[in-house]
Amino acid sequence: MTEDRLPVTEDELHAYVDGQLPADRLEAVSAWLATHPDAAAQVAAWRAQAEAVRAQYGAVINEPVPARFNFDRVVQGNRSWISMAAAAAVAAFLIGGGVGWFAHGATAATPSPFERLATEALHAHNLYIREVRHPVEVNAQEHPHMTGWLSRRVGYDLPVPELQGMGLKLVGGRLLPGPDGNPAAFYMYEGPSGERFTIYCSKTNAPDTALRYKDTDRTAALYWVDGKRGYVVSGPADRERMEKITQSIYEQVERAPARARS
Repeated sequence: MTEDRLPVTEDELHAYVDGQLPADRLEAVSAWLATHPDAAAQVAAWRAQAEAVRAQYGAVINEPVPARFNFDRVVQGNRSWISMAAAAAVAAFLIGGGVGWFAHGATAATPSPFERLATEALHAHNLYIREVRHPVEVNAQEHPHMTGWLSRRVGYDLPVPELQGMGLKLVGGRLLPGPDGNPAAFYMYEGPSGERFTIYCSKTNAPDTALRYKDTDRTAALYWVDGKRGYVVSGPADRERMEKITQSIYEQVERAPARARS
């Protein structure tokens, strides 16, 4: 069945992001996204936004409601009066002291720039490693063009680490929206069994931070910030192998001259 006869709707894209797309449409929507890079970028942005909302407000859901907003003791009297009283109390909560309670939980759960860097990189990794025909914008055969283009866009010279010794072949790269409104460069590598690793690079407002490990289900990331430049290496959740690959990348990045690009 052709795309024109069964188009992909925005509702389906939202369901795809939420993991609620029917199984019989999953393959079709994935294939469609592979040929529509703008839509794929939008899907990636939605995923990052959803993760940020969950990270920012999720903790509030688990906090106990303050005792002053507990209506359990109001069990007598006219039901309509109770409903109106409850509505009034909720309104007072939203415009009064309750806002402070809610904001307190939200502020405590706000992810740092460092965590946002890793989250956005993992979202991009999980989105593009599934692509067969269009995993990157510029393939490895155009290495000089890709390196120059992405370096100009992110604002500094980007070394493309050589990982053949680790059994990984460069697939290519692409430009992505990064954290704090900055563009991000994204390089993809592939192993002999088809497993894929990615490097995500962007300027960031996060302070210099030592190497940190994060895993989510079957995917892991090692990430750090050096001189307002963030790096995230993502791949299968094999910590020992991830650490070896990241060590090689880190050493190559550190050896490269840090020149700003106009």
